[in-house]
Amino acid sequence: MRTINMLRAEVELTVPFHDIDLLNIAWHGHYCKYIEIARCAMLDKIGYGYMTMKETGYVWPIVDLQLRYVRPAQFEQRIRVSAELVEWEYRMKIKYLVADAETGEVLAKGHTIQAAVDAVSREMCFASPAVFLEKLGIKIDSP
Repeated sequence: MRTINMLRAEVELTVPFHDIDLLNIAWHGHYCKYIEIARCAMLDKIGYGYMTMKETGYVWPIVDLQLRYVRPAQFEQRIRVSAELVEWEYRMKIKYLVADAETGEVLAKGHTIQAAVDAVSREMCFASPAVFLEKLGIKIDSP
């Protein structure tokens, strides 16, 4: 696998009232929203956000999601969510870390895997499209 400069983004969020359950902690399903915000920030860094993906003829559905909950996030807690691209040649694998913004204590960690799909034919691609690799700064050799 070719090396690229690490593509990573970090966002800070405050757990809102509408995300908590009766125990005053963030409902586990909202973590998907938190990591989505970090993933979008990461992709925006290379100019390959979801609208750009679609404009270039590809969509990237999530085909696998893994999250491990370590400690609950609580109402009004400031959290830091990071996203880091760790695989890109055949799929997009992104690692996440959700931590307390003040202490750095880990609250959750995990990853997503996304596969490129041709937006017109709906066929899954078996390698990352050239447009994505070019956005990463990887030179593509023409045949």
